[in-house]
Amino acid sequence: MALKDIKSKIKATERTHKVTRAMEAVSAVKMRKTQSAALAGRPYARAALSILARLSGSAALANHPLVKEADALSKIALLIITSDKGLAGALNGGVIKAAADAIAAYPIENVTVYAYGKKGEEYFARRGYRIAHAYENKKDDIELSAMEELAAALSHEFEAGAFGEALAAYSNFKSTFEQLSSVRRFLPLSLSSVERLVADIVPVKGKWSELKAIEAPASYVIEPEESEMLSYVVSRLVSISLYHLLLESKASEHSARMVAMKNASDKSEEVARDLTRLFNKIRQAGITREVSEIVGGREALAT
Repeated sequence: MALKDIKSKIKATERTHKVTRAMEAVSAVKMRKTQSAALAGRPYARAALSILARLSGSAALANHPLVKEADALSKIALLIITSDKGLAGALNGGVIKAAADAIAAYPIENVTVYAYGKKGEEYFARRGYRIAHAYENKKDDIELSAMEELAAALSHEFEAGAFGEALAAYSNFKSTFEQLSSVRRFLPLSLSSVERLVADIVPVKGKWSELKAIEAPASYVIEPEESEMLSYVVSRLVSISLYHLLLESKASEHSARMVAMKNASDKSEEVARDLTRLFNKIRQAGITREVSEIVGGREALAT
């Protein structure tokens, strides 16, 4: 390999290193921001869990369309939350695999897919699944209103009997270096599912780090109307559940991308170092050869 080619590769590797370092720093900031949003919403999610616990003994709640268990599970809905962008290691692949395993027992025609993110949409569309709704997952600033449309669409179809169960496949943020691909049932809504949601939100030190178990009271009074209150609370709980799943997925995406870019940065440094060593070795060999030729020529002239 010529010295010019090696020098070009070194410069290209150094440019790549600068890009990956910048992407690593950006992803770290976004990860902390998204995880902070999830932590900030933990008290709200816990308050919602408390409300659901207090209503858990209500006959009206048990018969609510979004809470009542279906008689037969012949059809199922799948919400898959992935990213629109790559460069996040095996994050999207893990979520897609978990989702595919969860619906493997159902015929394709009995599965309705709601895709939040391009990667999941492309995977299931190529395999012939019906994509009921597809949403972009590009924005990093997530608001609860972003999930209300999706929650309303899913709730409407569930109440209409289009499917008997709704699952969500997403990446659960455990730590910077650990993201767990998970599948969770969110329809019909249950106390245990919301409780697991609250438990999965990593607590911070202080007031919310140690919380007592929520207990439902033996008796309660609901005003003004039980049906009116339940219609709002239950639908709101579905939106909150989906919102926190999206927050967890976002934090996992940025964390996985940060780790992937750090590995790429470390590798580019290693490649640049090896190329520099090779460049110096070839250049030194060339200098040694030229010196040997000069010395050999001078000795030839001397004789």
